[in-house]
Amino acid sequence: VPLQASGGGLVQTGGSLRLSCAASRFTLAYYGVGWFRQAPGKEREGVSCISPSGVKAYYPESVKGRFTISRDNATNTLYLEMNSLTPEDTGVYYCAAPYPSISCSDRERDYRYWGQGTLVTVSS
Repeated sequence: VPLQASGGGLVQTGGSLRLSCAASRFTLAYYGVGWFRQAPGKEREGVSCISPSGVKAYYPESVKGRFTISRDNATNTLYLEMNSLTPEDTGVYYCAAPYPSISCSDRERDYRYWGQGTLVTVSS
């Protein structure tokens, strides 16, 4: 499996979770990588991405200031730290790679491989 996501679970409003995505087929540090989510009844949306250098990162307004994307090059693992969670953050979260650019992308069509998804449920 090229990407293996984990770390989802049930958390109360205001709580935190850290998602992980382990890559096995390519080196994450060479590519833009991203996180997406799909809420019940909604289309999948990008929630973060990071460039190969780590200098550029993208967050939509809905998660800016609460979510942080990072990458551990030594373990070839991508992370998404999520704080101050609300019920609106509930959904299945997917990691995606690779984006062969010096930047990163929040568009689904730009990524070839996807993690299997990990469910995040935020209770009110």
